[in-house]
Amino acid sequence: MTDIQTIPAKNIVFKNRSPDSWFGLDYNMNIYRGCSHGCIYCDSRSDTYRNTDFDTVKVKENALQIIRDDLRRKVKSGVVASGAMSDPYNPLEQELKLTRNSLELINAYNFGASLCTKSALVARDVDILKDISKHSPVLVNISITTADDELCRKIEPNVSVASERFEAIRKLSDNGIFCGVILVPVLPFICDTEENILNILRMAKDAGAKHVYSYMGMTLRQGNREYYYKNLNELFPEIKEKYEKTYGFRYNVISPKAKKLWQIYKEECDKLGLLCNMKSIIYNYKAGYRQEQLSFF
Repeated sequence: MTDIQTIPAKNIVFKNRSPDSWFGLDYNMNIYRGCSHGCIYCDSRSDTYRNTDFDTVKVKENALQIIRDDLRRKVKSGVVASGAMSDPYNPLEQELKLTRNSLELINAYNFGASLCTKSALVARDVDILKDISKHSPVLVNISITTADDELCRKIEPNVSVASERFEAIRKLSDNGIFCGVILVPVLPFICDTEENILNILRMAKDAGAKHVYSYMGMTLRQGNREYYYKNLNELFPEIKEKYEKTYGFRYNVISPKAKKLWQIYKEECDKLGLLCNMKSIIYNYKAGYRQEQLSFF
């Protein structure tokens, strides 16, 4: 068994104040803190989150008991999301199975589930997701930044490469799970090419994805900016200089090609029948389920 670091927690399942702004998610749940994927651009590395040891994954103590108690206290059921601040399928999950066990609790208490991950390990839990989908909405978002596995290994060194993530989408979709791609971030001067955008869209469609949601840029703030620039200096030194000249200390870093890429992205989504509008994605994955369901325990 891996040497595991733990941190205390009083609650884990929290109400989302603006569910309609991000996939209609009613509750947020993070069992782990930190991430070992090593993505060079991760916003969760920012100083604002006060996680000075971000690369070390820590587990919240008594997580399953706390999640059970949190769910039991909820008067209103809804979709419980995991993946906002740390990936629910980090390497520890392979042996700990805390995300899997939390999905079993979500199923037992008749809640819906939403997962956002960069790991192909999510496909392991297709059986529980299928059970949840019998009574509540299920949504799986897999984050893909580049369709090129070689580039993926550079900018996301410790995670499932893109081809493995597309295969996970295929397995989930083949089993009736509503899943799609989060095409975020789009790294200026690295991933903001017409070829990359079109490849991701076409590979997503081929794998059975229902939607692709994108933002033609990234965010940089204190903490993750320094880490990102350090990695650019090592991997793409000529590109780091472009960032400094183009963006300085901006928070929103939008691709210079954003307008053209948006047009290509929307036209290709329409052509392929991929949903790309937030309201449409929410409507479709929740179709057939009661939007307002009261459960009393």
